[in-house]
Amino acid sequence: MSVKITAVAKQLPQYTRTTKEILPYIKTWLTGQEERFQRKVIKLFENAGVDKRYSIMDAHEVFLNSSFEEKNDIYSRESIKLAESALQKSLNKAKLNAEDIDFIITVSCTGIMIPSLDAYLINRLKMRQDIVRLPVTEMGCAAGVSGIIYAKNFLKANPNKRAAVIAVESPTATFQLDDYSMVNIVSAAIFGDGAASVILSSYENEEGPEILDDAMYHFYDAEKMMGFKLRNSGLQMILDKSVPETIANHFPAIVHPFLERNKLKIEDVDHLIFHPGGKKIVQTVEELFGTLGKNIDDTKDVLKQYGNMSSATVLYVLERFMNKKLPKGDIGLMLSFGPGFSAQRVLLKW
Repeated sequence: MSVKITAVAKQLPQYTRTTKEILPYIKTWLTGQEERFQRKVIKLFENAGVDKRYSIMDAHEVFLNSSFEEKNDIYSRESIKLAESALQKSLNKAKLNAEDIDFIITVSCTGIMIPSLDAYLINRLKMRQDIVRLPVTEMGCAAGVSGIIYAKNFLKANPNKRAAVIAVESPTATFQLDDYSMVNIVSAAIFGDGAASVILSSYENEEGPEILDDAMYHFYDAEKMMGFKLRNSGLQMILDKSVPETIANHFPAIVHPFLERNKLKIEDVDHLIFHPGGKKIVQTVEELFGTLGKNIDDTKDVLKQYGNMSSATVLYVLERFMNKKLPKGDIGLMLSFGPGFSAQRVLLKW
């Protein structure tokens, strides 16, 4: 029995600014800092590979001295709206109703909600009362692919069922106003807010790329490379500068054995559906695969247009491939990285 991805849809928050429009706010925030440091920060924003980003808050609100409680309230309110819109769009694409979904997975790491996001969606869309719920809250950028893997496993065991995976993230809600560390600055330069929804099905007659295989890869002793530290001021980003190099060192073990167990080589992969973690990671991937004639143009363009939206970002890349109406038989490799440290992989066949 096969499991297919039948629809993907994104939903953007209401506020958007280009990087050029954000720079005056950054300069004001940097007032009082050493001039050389200020120039370094501005150059970092200009060279981050992100031209524009979207947010649940307008730019001036991000730089207000708001409490963790106030920003988390905005996160909760806006996440519900974004998730509902993204899910409804994906249902419309798949020509389904909300009650057609048997399994709902919601993904987010940039705020705290109890009950979780899925409970609100069930009530708002009047989904089935026996729907199976799974909130995924602490897997960061990898969670979009993780959610697809969990949904696939559920559907593989349950024929004639459907699942929805909804990722909603607001990294701008985690910006630390009193933190002038490079970690806080780099994360502000590359991250943006966004939501996406994926519909999967184990009905044999439904169309979409089939999930051939999936796997997770866990890096030993790398818990401190990426994540959040909960402080009184909110969620403070943890991001080690060695992340791109560490990923590059592990790439052979992440990619090649996974393909080999499916009797494939990297040359057989037609489409790289990669999570754009940031400019350096994108450059690392290009160096590794560019010589093989592979490109990650869609990954780069998503980073440029929206920034890194944590778990939702790779789903924006996936949506682009879904919209291309690819030839039957094409192979796609979906990949994302996240706290743990871990890499999640999904192999698709159109």
